[in-house]
Amino acid sequence: RLLRVKGSRTLLISAYVEHRTTKKEVRVIAIKLRREKVVLQCLLRCQDQQLVSKAAIRIHRDHFRFPYGTADVLCPVPSGCEAPTHVAIAPAPIKDQGNVTSSVFKNTAVDASASTAVSCFHSFNVNIYTVSQLVQNLEMLQLLGVNRVVVYKTNCSADVQRVLDYYSHKGLVEVIPWSLSKYLNVSRRARPSQSPGDLHYFGQIPALNDCLYRSMYRSRYVALHDLDELILPQSKKYGADRCYLFENNWIPTDQWQNVSGVNILAHLYREPIVPILRRRNFKVIVNPRAVFATSVHGVLKAKKSSVWVNRKIARMYHIKPRGQTSLKPQSLIYEGRLLSYSADLTPAVNAVLRETRLLQTA
Repeated sequence: RLLRVKGSRTLLISAYVEHRTTKKEVRVIAIKLRREKVVLQCLLRCQDQQLVSKAAIRIHRDHFRFPYGTADVLCPVPSGCEAPTHVAIAPAPIKDQGNVTSSVFKNTAVDASASTAVSCFHSFNVNIYTVSQLVQNLEMLQLLGVNRVVVYKTNCSADVQRVLDYYSHKGLVEVIPWSLSKYLNVSRRARPSQSPGDLHYFGQIPALNDCLYRSMYRSRYVALHDLDELILPQSKKYGADRCYLFENNWIPTDQWQNVSGVNILAHLYREPIVPILRRRNFKVIVNPRAVFATSVHGVLKAKKSSVWVNRKIARMYHIKPRGQTSLKPQSLIYEGRLLSYSADLTPAVNAVLRETRLLQTA
């Protein structure tokens, strides 16, 4: 549940203890009107006390020129407060402590030994993903070692909801309701010129940051990419101990427009890499404990530097309508890596579709 700060246009998403800074803080992930000038204070509930501290506001630099942007509201934890349980944010000075709206505080246990691999999918929308592609990609992620997927759901069809319910029951998927449209006019595209609005692309960036912190002490690795993207090793498994950047290879789907849904195994030709665009639109796998802030393409602030992964080791496959529309079919390059997973993927997908009664049996 999002909370609006009284007397401000700031929206609060979630709050986490920040153990990695010199002084302990509570980091509140927020969405803020960038031009608004406001001084905020934090009200921390600690045991039976309510302690006030001055908030520092940091707006992330990636906002794509929309009026609102992702922000961190940082609340210093006063001495003597070992385990704050709730935090509230209000314009300074906080006059009535009893009436300040409080958000439930997400307390994290410091446990860097977790062995989970997580994928974060933002702004899940029925107009983007089909049932077939959803099931194929979730099964593929499990083959690649992912054992938890966090989905920020905007809306979806009844069939897609049935699939999400199935995987939620299995323990793979965690669905986070993402209802930003109740508060803001969210854009449906990446730029204001493409789709005017208050905030970039369904609130993609705050969702990714929330998922990063939500997974920080539950997961060794976090993959920040879209559901129509897969990061595949080219020869062997490849672990990450910091932040790794993966080249985007665009697999166009327009040659099969009459096929219901998307069969990722049927798309075996990619667009040639354009040198000037080689390092754009990439996605990352990170050690979440090394990252303070992330964006769509890469991290914004981290304890360690990021490195590019050689395309001979691993690369990303983006299966969607064609990017370079002027290309002729004969210009596409055969890319058969997905087929190497078909023997395991096809029966797994068939089993899910039968169990969810989305595949008719004779």
